Amino acid sequence: MYNSHYKHLSEKWRKKHQELQKQLWGRHKSSLEWLSRNSRQLVAGSLGGLMLLSNQNVNLSSLPQAVSAKEAPQAIDKKTFLISDLEGVLPKEVRALTGEEEQKVSEILSRSFGLRASAELQGKRLNRSYGFIGQEQHLTRYPGDTMSTHFDSEDEVKKYWDQGMAPGRGAWGYFAHSKESLTEEDKLREKYYIAVQTFLAPGFMDHVKEYVDFFKYRKMLIVNPSNGMSMIVDIADAGPAEWTGKHLGGSPEVMKYLERVDGAWKGPVLYFFIDDPNDTIPLGPIKPV
Repeated sequence: MYNSHYKHLSEKWRKKHQELQKQLWGRHKSSLEWLSRNSRQLVAGSLGGLMLLSNQNVNLSSLPQAVSAKEAPQAIDKKTFLISDLEGVLPKEVRALTGEEEQKVSEILSRSFGLRASAELQGKRLNRSYGFIGQEQHLTRYPGDTMSTHFDSEDEVKKYWDQGMAPGRGAWGYFAHSKESLTEEDKLREKYYIAVQTFLAPGFMDHVKEYVDFFKYRKMLIVNPSNGMSMIVDIADAGPAEWTGKHLGGSPEVMKYLERVDGAWKGPVLYFFIDDPNDTIPLGPIKPV
């Protein structure tokens, strides 16, 4: 009787595991194909993790040596799926996306980060949502702010001093009236800022004040599609000029995190508005959920 009961349960578990594996491959087929094309070791780690998720009876000793029993449960990096999903949509050359491409990217980003990301918000959009980013300098946060007063730690000085400070203020002026009135929000707005070509936005020249009010510190999701590194940033400056061949700029902190650290090297990024009317999504690094 016990043997019969065991066989019955075993057969149920076997079918359940097969169904789970089928679902995983059905949902992430393109991702797994990307893995197989790009890195043998990454394949080993990610497939090992997938096997653990879909089959609790997997024999860890049968996994490739690249994955240990301790490492296997953490083997899947969700950025991997984000990278491969975007690779299936983005064009080979860096150009303005079509409406269909923007919609597909919007769906991928919204699903990956658990928020609403779109190329258009409140009937307004930038001239593009995919382009080359270049490095910007630090912005003066209040009258009298200098490189000597700009950083909160020696570690920040070591990492970001060399980028220097822009000679002028950002597009919206100072972030605070004085050093004493500088808030943590002001610090983050300067730290994680981007400069975008607001002046090229459709309709900008016909409704300057309305568009300025919309763009001022507007939050965006910026993504390096090559490595999946992503951030919630805000618009704090206008630029760069069209003749530079770049479409937006990032603060030293933004560029370093995205691994677009050489301002002379034009690296492509995605930048989409996020719908955050209650200001609940913090500025700074963000990872897929």
